[in-house]
Amino acid sequence: MSLAETIALVDDDRNILTSVSMALEAEGFQVVTYADGAEALNGFTRQPVDLAILDIKMPRMDGLELISRLRQVSDVPVIFLTSKDDELDEVLGLRMGADDYITKPFSQRLLIERIRAVLRRRAAASPDQADNEVMRRGELVLDETRHLCTWRGAEVNLTVTEFLLVQALARRPGHVKSRDQLIDAAYGEHIYVDDRTIDSHIKRLRKKFKDVDDEFAHIETLYGVGYRYRSV
Repeated sequence: MSLAETIALVDDDRNILTSVSMALEAEGFQVVTYADGAEALNGFTRQPVDLAILDIKMPRMDGLELISRLRQVSDVPVIFLTSKDDELDEVLGLRMGADDYITKPFSQRLLIERIRAVLRRRAAASPDQADNEVMRRGELVLDETRHLCTWRGAEVNLTVTEFLLVQALARRPGHVKSRDQLIDAAYGEHIYVDDRTIDSHIKRLRKKFKDVDDEFAHIETLYGVGYRYRSV
């Protein structure tokens, strides 16, 4: 992993900004910090980053508004920091395009592992990967080298996590993938993610495909089992 990767940390808690920054810098990351969403949005335009960690509850502009504005211009990976038991915020954040979330109070080691997992997923879609191929499944086209997904010729703008989930499902149409298998495909085998995280990603995926095709129904739910991409 390159030492040049830059992490943006956005939180109104100065103690978190200080302690997490020190931990990330000790791991070789460059860190830029912002105390609220409005300051961060302005900062991102001046200094692009490789990954952003956003607190949800902040003054002036909270994390949900920030990611909504950010997703209009950038697909930078985002990890949300949420308060304990804020399940609605966690689910809403994922639906709005976050790649992961972690609940306060959190282990700095766990946060660093999540950051590395998200960055690995982003690297998997890099043009530098010579063995990447274009996957075609009927009207679906997935181009890893350009991180490009199209359906019936229309681009579907996916986050890194969403792209990997579609890829895992479409690789073997008709075969059921359990939530655990999808977690492994999108997050890696050693990262704990709650089942509802996958469900939230799938809901957002369906919405994105339906935005370009009202009749899209190729991601099927098998209740109590998992999901599958419909055979074409």
